[in-house]
Amino acid sequence: EVQLVESGGGLVQAGGSLRLSCAASGFTFDGYSIGWFRQAPGKEREGVSCISSNYGSRVYGDSVKGRFTISSDNAKNTVYLQMNSLKPEDTAVYYCASRNSVYCSNVRVNYNYWGQGTQVTVSS
Repeated sequence: EVQLVESGGGLVQAGGSLRLSCAASGFTFDGYSIGWFRQAPGKEREGVSCISSNYGSRVYGDSVKGRFTISSDNAKNTVYLQMNSLKPEDTAVYYCASRNSVYCSNVRVNYNYWGQGTQVTVSS
């Protein structure tokens, strides 16, 4: 069974940093793309970043470019999202998702499996 488990969320002051983890199991990481999405209360789910198994494709949403970095540890089947210079508007539930494709995208409908989400709260 495919499972994705996010961790690393929490409460942080503006300007601080967090690193989110997405641990995947039940499939071979090679040949997949992993995306990060976030959803604030009352707002639509927003694409944040994506990493492809070809390692030549990394996608970032405009609102996080220059502040967030996506990376992977294939031996651990884990994808990370390093979040620096956090702002209150980054507050949301963050989800990771996977799809059986080497083509990276931040389009939500392209992803087949989703984690349960982890809460990130950034205070002013």
